[in-house]
Amino acid sequence: MPRAVFAVVACLVTFDSLEAQTPASRLFQSHEPLVLQVKTDLRTLFRDRGDERKEHDGTLRYGTAPDTGSLEITLRTRGIFRLKRCAFPPLRLDLPRKKLDATPFAGQDKLKLVTHCQSDRSYERNLLKEYSLYRVFNALTDTSHRVRLAMVTYLDSARADTIARYGFLIESDDALAKRIGTKVVEIGNLHDMLTDPKYMTLVAVFQYMIGNTDYSIYALHNVRIVQRPDKSLHPIPYDFDVSGLVNPPYGIPARGLMLKSVTDRLYRGPCRNQELVEPIAANFHAVKDAVRALPDSIPGLGRDTKIEVKSFIDSFYSSIRTPKDVRGLFVNCAKKSTM
Repeated sequence: MPRAVFAVVACLVTFDSLEAQTPASRLFQSHEPLVLQVKTDLRTLFRDRGDERKEHDGTLRYGTAPDTGSLEITLRTRGIFRLKRCAFPPLRLDLPRKKLDATPFAGQDKLKLVTHCQSDRSYERNLLKEYSLYRVFNALTDTSHRVRLAMVTYLDSARADTIARYGFLIESDDALAKRIGTKVVEIGNLHDMLTDPKYMTLVAVFQYMIGNTDYSIYALHNVRIVQRPDKSLHPIPYDFDVSGLVNPPYGIPARGLMLKSVTDRLYRGPCRNQELVEPIAANFHAVKDAVRALPDSIPGLGRDTKIEVKSFIDSFYSSIRTPKDVRGLFVNCAKKSTM
């Protein structure tokens, strides 16, 4: 059912002091996996899941000989859903900004680290699939969070326990906003029809592509709103772990959507006119080969997982093969889900 449109009072942001667009930081200019070591009291850190979480001292070691170094950092647990469900929760790394110039982290401050959630290797594969989805969205638009894969060794300073798993770092909201010449704004009750039509449609089609219904512009759920100097609002998506392409064990569709599984696709974006939708569909077709090749470039993804990812991607492209298909899904908004 349509929602009431709310006035966007918080939208009045001035750009007089907005810094000029800057190139991507060194950290996110490469897709080569980092080699990291995080040392802290892991058990104490992981128990910190309350409303007022603390900072925990730790050491971050990076690189391989001879190009190595270490930084004294603080860590915090983060997240909402995964913080409750994961034995190994997502983390935030607070870096010593004044000591980063000669490191891969120059220009950074606070970084989100997506972790493997549980010890079972299937969760690490899910993490790698989620990482690939950030890369897919990067291929579609620069207005997206950049990511960097890392093999992370976690050392428990209190118990000498060690575990090594893939993780990935996410570009901070502030760094993203600075890179693309925008400002992050906090706006509640925002109807998607008040966002930039072209970008909103791109996001909605991307979410349909990956089988993700776990987002809401109105509730600011798994989106960050940025505003351009022309006042247009862009809802940048993140957290794709409950998408159909990832299909984690804890993935359950919202009851009101009437979907049997997160692997069922449902378009949740606004119905658009054909003139707006056709160039966006063409954009998806233009990156098809690059998107299909992406799983082959990600270390740690086994053959079966690569086939699974490509099959899910292919099913999306099959659903938008013709202009008639595109009209049915995104113009007429056919109320059906697809596998």
